Amino acid sequence: MSVQRPHIEPGRLFIAGEWREAEAGGRREVVDPSTGKVVATVAEADQADLDAAVAAAREAFDEGPWSRTPARERSRVLHRVGELVRERADEIAAVESLDVGKPVTLCRAVDVETAAETYEYYSALAQSLDGVTRQIPIPAHAYTRRDPVGVCGLITPFNFPLILSSSKLAPALAAGNTVVHKPAEDTSLSALLMADILTDAGVPAGVVNVVTGGAAVGGALLRHHSVDKIAFTGSTRIGRVVAGTAGQQLKPVTVELGGNAPHILFEDADMEKAVGAVIKGFVYNTGQFCMGAPRLLVHSSLHDTVVGILTQAVPGVPVGDPFDPATVVGPMAGERHLENVERYVELARKDGGQVVVGGERLELGGGYYYRPTVITGLDNDARTVQEEVFGPVLTVQSFDTEDEAVALANSTAYGLAAGLHTADLARAHRVAARLEAGIVWVNDWAMLDPSMPFGGVKQSGYGRESGPEALQEYTKTKSVVISLA
Repeated sequence: MSVQRPHIEPGRLFIAGEWREAEAGGRREVVDPSTGKVVATVAEADQADLDAAVAAAREAFDEGPWSRTPARERSRVLHRVGELVRERADEIAAVESLDVGKPVTLCRAVDVETAAETYEYYSALAQSLDGVTRQIPIPAHAYTRRDPVGVCGLITPFNFPLILSSSKLAPALAAGNTVVHKPAEDTSLSALLMADILTDAGVPAGVVNVVTGGAAVGGALLRHHSVDKIAFTGSTRIGRVVAGTAGQQLKPVTVELGGNAPHILFEDADMEKAVGAVIKGFVYNTGQFCMGAPRLLVHSSLHDTVVGILTQAVPGVPVGDPFDPATVVGPMAGERHLENVERYVELARKDGGQVVVGGERLELGGGYYYRPTVITGLDNDARTVQEEVFGPVLTVQSFDTEDEAVALANSTAYGLAAGLHTADLARAHRVAARLEAGIVWVNDWAMLDPSMPFGGVKQSGYGRESGPEALQEYTKTKSVVISLA
């Protein structure tokens, strides 16, 4: 039985603890990617709205209680957020599925659960923000403090709205900061729902503010003189602008950007487990996953066998209505994302690639569907290999030696994630150390937990989210030296 699509009320801005319309009255349509139909509208903020949100966050930090609230009390509030997320799990999953197009069963099991775990994890870490004492050779008592940064501007992408907003909001709040959150213009529904949940959990007015809108609002948030830190997840192209703008203001910034992860199958891999991980790695979230694995590197002795298995298995992956519990792959998040995938597959054909599975749209209910696609025969310099396709497309290349595998894996501009399959423990450690990536998985894909940091190297950005490392991104160190003379 299919899960019913939720009815969505018109979305408004959340500023200073109140829901309000945009100053200029603008609204933006919300489209269900599985049908292409408008299901709601949300407020379209402008500069005046952004100024009001930043002012509310500034006042809440400078004058309000949150930054001075004892860590133990902040911990209680964040733990309550996790509880409320679990209590409203079905509602949140339905909203996220409608907004993004991902299967509702996966939203419930992965996105909602991860969000709850993230708030619970940072609830515990909130009480660990201790400084240290230092022994110095002068008669003085010296110690350090870890203080909140201040007003944090959080800009999140369209593909994992709930998870990626939680991975920013939870550590920012745990450290005592206040927040202005600008979700992706096309997928902002769960951000608005979370504003309600955060308030119900006891987060004071002005501490979290949500402004919906397009690039102009994001740019205004970046440039705002009263914002102390920026955290951005999105494309490498936009990430360069974000980092440059923040750099001009000497403002700390973390940027988690694009990825094009390699997935290496050595000759001793557990074939059944490896192929399952390969399929998961490129079809999960319809390939709209910066830590997905669109590049399969397989030992030449296994190449034809693996391609044959994929040719048989991939067409059987259930693609369809995200509200059908049997669906594994839903639609792309929008028409422009679908068209982007089509361009890259056509480029692959022009470059001599052989499309052995998929390679076309799937006409289904007016939605933005694309068949999971496997492409062989491309040279390593082909754009479909080197660039981020961000869709359910897998390219397959072969290698003969471990050195060749590592060279191919590291040959793109990106370095967000990587993975390998081998029964040789020494090889696993050896290759993992050589792969240029912020996270490496061995014998599976996408093993993620709020305690494990993730982030990029090279053109995949810098800074880390999740783990205790994220708290360092949302705090600043102060040294205090008191004379004892």
